[in-house]
Amino acid sequence: MSQHIISMKDFSRDEIDIILNMAREFEPIARGSKSSLLSGKILATLFYEPSTRTRLSFETAMKRLGGDVIDLGSVESSSVAKGETLADTIRVIGNYANAIVLRHPREGAARMAAEYSKVPIINAGDGAGHHPTQTLLDLYTIARESNLSDMRIALVGDLKYGRTVHSLAYALSLYHADITLISPKQLQMPDIIKKDLKKQGANIRETSNIEEVIGEIDVLYVTRIQKERFPDTAEYQKVAGIYRVTEELLENARDNLIIMHPMPRVDEIDPSVDRTKYARYFQQSFYGVPVRMTLLAMAMGAV
Repeated sequence: MSQHIISMKDFSRDEIDIILNMAREFEPIARGSKSSLLSGKILATLFYEPSTRTRLSFETAMKRLGGDVIDLGSVESSSVAKGETLADTIRVIGNYANAIVLRHPREGAARMAAEYSKVPIINAGDGAGHHPTQTLLDLYTIARESNLSDMRIALVGDLKYGRTVHSLAYALSLYHADITLISPKQLQMPDIIKKDLKKQGANIRETSNIEEVIGEIDVLYVTRIQKERFPDTAEYQKVAGIYRVTEELLENARDNLIIMHPMPRVDEIDPSVDRTKYARYFQQSFYGVPVRMTLLAMAMGAV
């Protein structure tokens, strides 16, 4: 694995397994034990798009390991507002920090930033491209709450623009998962990704009907329809709210089903589902801390 963390396509299954096993060792620290593993190290967070869980879990992970965090802050209050290029920002901040976490609206921005950076770049989401650290915490959640072997998983919602499901699908193909893609026709997974998945050995089927598969799957991975990714607001309105997970839907679910969501949710999971045995999305958000601890420790050469 290179020092940069840009895309799940850069990881082998063996490398993923090493990360997941190490995250399990970091979990007690994520829950409050003290560590000085990254004492004296500084992480810089550059978020050109809004974030709650990703940004704060990276900050938590760094501080739990004894390190410090510096933050670009809002784009409007930085030199970006004066016209500074991403390349120049990266070259400057690389003088201040031992690693940089970058979220950017432009697909490919993280890989471009890595070309200019003298410190590791960790991709925290680039447009509709990739979100590798979310995928790794998703895999960790499945490993902790279900089973990565012989997995039957359904990905639901915005499969066209959703970088989270793009990255996750690539990783699942390494585990030869049985993947059901559930979306309206206009939000189907891009053909190029489906071809790649099949080459990797994933078994894929597509449907627009969540009810017909709810009784067959081990994991239901729900995503919101992302209004901000649509070039045309009218097209968004046609599909907004098309899927909604309710207690009634879950009456036909398998007993061992787990429901995941990268958050934030809007109305795609009814709040009543939160109290059911199936809900795992809040645990999922916590698991981002030990996984990101692992990635920071690796990127900074501490393990």
